Amino acid sequence: MDVLVRAEGLTLAHGDEVVQRDLNFDIRRAEVLAVVGASGCGKSTLLRHLIGLQAPALGRVMYGEHDLYACNDAVLAELRRQFGVMFQAGALWSAMTVGENLMLPMRLYTALNRRAREQRARFKLALVGLGDCFDVLPADLSGGMKKRAAIARALALDPALLYLDEPSSGLDPINAGRLDALILALRRHLGTTVVMVTHTLDSVFAVADRVMFLDVREKTMTALDAPRTLLLHGPERVREFLHRAPST
Repeated sequence: MDVLVRAEGLTLAHGDEVVQRDLNFDIRRAEVLAVVGASGCGKSTLLRHLIGLQAPALGRVMYGEHDLYACNDAVLAELRRQFGVMFQAGALWSAMTVGENLMLPMRLYTALNRRAREQRARFKLALVGLGDCFDVLPADLSGGMKKRAAIARALALDPALLYLDEPSSGLDPINAGRLDALILALRRHLGTTVVMVTHTLDSVFAVADRVMFLDVREKTMTALDAPRTLLLHGPERVREFLHRAPST
């Protein structure tokens, strides 16, 4: 399969404290990969390592032939333009309208003029169901709308890869379901690869092609496969974890 990213022998640590060790996995084109595990297992820490915000204690994060933490600044900037990130709290600039939030990365990283940036921003907002929110301030959006606006901004530069940190966190079941439908639509219509850090197991079973389980006790990944396969045939601790999903 077409691999976009490879993690090779990653050890994640905070100072002398090891969070996860010996992580080896790939991220495949046009898949939805969910990263799950108990609170404190290192899910969001792994995400920070994959997007270049925290260097691993050991190992490599490979984008094609480039090591994310060993390349020069020019290559690093190009690699970062290949993926978008939705942070858990949305991280929208409160003093900017939603449209201005989307146009900012275009202004910084493209040669598009103002009119072209606005057209693209309006298209991205329409894509996530926020076509009438271009001139709205983030404070005036609901929690679910903020999540979708953050995804639209993450898509501003047309990345092949989208990282989502707890996209369903704090949402009611209806809005969580809408977000699941959006993730599937992005994969289906745009071929977007999605890596989703989540504790919402309903969403895992609804959208994930593969699930990676980070074991908080063993401090390493103990399973990587389709969610239904792991539910039925995975290691005991993984099966117990996944059986907590109401829909299973």
